[in-house]
Amino acid sequence: MHDETHTTPSNELMPREKLLQFGAATLSNHELLAIFLRTGIKNCPVMQLSQAVLDHFGSLRALISADKKIFCAFKGIGITQFIQLQACTEMTKRYLLEELKFAHKFTQPDTVRLYLQTEMEHHEREIFMVLFLDNQHRLIKQEEMFLGTINSANVHPREIIKTALYCNAAALILAHNHPSGIAEPSPADKHITQKIKQAAELMEIRLLDHFIIGKGCYFSFTEQGYL
Repeated sequence: MHDETHTTPSNELMPREKLLQFGAATLSNHELLAIFLRTGIKNCPVMQLSQAVLDHFGSLRALISADKKIFCAFKGIGITQFIQLQACTEMTKRYLLEELKFAHKFTQPDTVRLYLQTEMEHHEREIFMVLFLDNQHRLIKQEEMFLGTINSANVHPREIIKTALYCNAAALILAHNHPSGIAEPSPADKHITQKIKQAAELMEIRLLDHFIIGKGCYFSFTEQGYL
């Protein structure tokens, strides 16, 4: 006799079993959300509820970025799920930041981009952030240096260079968000990037990239050949 092991097809498994057998990456968005929600409501099993939630909000990104009032207004989810989802999102941000600090150099820019997107894309105000790196391109510190519309009047290269010298940074990554959601550089974005690059070069500090973060999109000055 042969001892045959039968594997249940992934499309017949419930999300928890599917995750254990095939890994989290094999789950659809509504299967992941069903695990998060854990239970459904009367006359609406959890799989049906999770699909209804996604259909209502349109995407996971829209669900995660929804404010408390809008989130809790949908029947079947409430303040407990809102708190848990916000906590999960914050843990993701902190995980990516630890990856930047302890595991990776800028030779893996996707990690930097993912962190900046999770950190910045939901802000309603424009924020100008600088990542200060050592000579191995490891993160020393990050700082939100300027608020408001990005232009030469309120983004001061000397302040960036002053901070870089104080923490002995050898390289910089710039990032700012566009609350409009469109990640395209304005003439002011291009102008201030060149001013910061020139100021940094005088102090033998490299400007590695400038990311513009939109809603679910980004623009990299380095990838697009501007740096």
